[in-house]
Amino acid sequence: MSNTVIKFENVSKEYFLYKSGRERFRAIFNNNKNVKKHKVIDDISFEIKEGESVGIIGRNGAGKSTLLKMITGVSFPTSGNISVKGKVAALLELTAGFSADMTGRENIYLKCYLLGLEKSEIAEIEQNIIEFAALGEYIDQPVRTYSSGMKMRLGFSININIRPDILVIDEALSVGDAEFRKKCEGKIKELRNSGITVLFVSHSMASMNETCSRAIYLNGGKIAFDGDVKEAFEKYNAKKK
Repeated sequence: MSNTVIKFENVSKEYFLYKSGRERFRAIFNNNKNVKKHKVIDDISFEIKEGESVGIIGRNGAGKSTLLKMITGVSFPTSGNISVKGKVAALLELTAGFSADMTGRENIYLKCYLLGLEKSEIAEIEQNIIEFAALGEYIDQPVRTYSSGMKMRLGFSININIRPDILVIDEALSVGDAEFRKKCEGKIKELRNSGITVLFVSHSMASMNETCSRAIYLNGGKIAFDGDVKEAFEKYNAKKK
């Protein structure tokens, strides 16, 4: 039996809803007294096995982004337990962690350190990252001189080349021109075929059918369905009507 690499046990996530910047400031001193809460994830439990490709579907506000942020360690649960085993590459907020005053090459090391790699490991993949990003001489220029597309390309190249155990993909991701997107899609397919664990967020049943053997349908912060991709979309589409 495959090992469990992601496990959620009775996980909930709440956010405080501040009416204004003044209320947010006051909350620092009164421990958020009387501030309204919004439960984005509501007591969910599931497991994902090593090598599984699992789709995540749901309407905007259903909790998909929060779920992924907790898996990638960007956010933490209000209650419950989360276990994630292995190196995670998240094709979500690609430019998070960049320093504008450091060069692209320096940011490769910074970002990879933040992702848990050792210096020797980064040195092994540095050239692969540079070649994939295809930024030319800009790789040794400060990132503040980059266009938003160039920063996205560098961020994608770093995340896709760290040899992850778990790959988190948002289908809505846009990374440059058509040629570069095609190269990105090819690399993602290569990683999927290598047997790593994949989490794929999409609103397209065709795309998810091609990638996933299982889908988790989130509705109102709860798991409304966990199973066959086609059945998950049937329930999702029926709810929208």
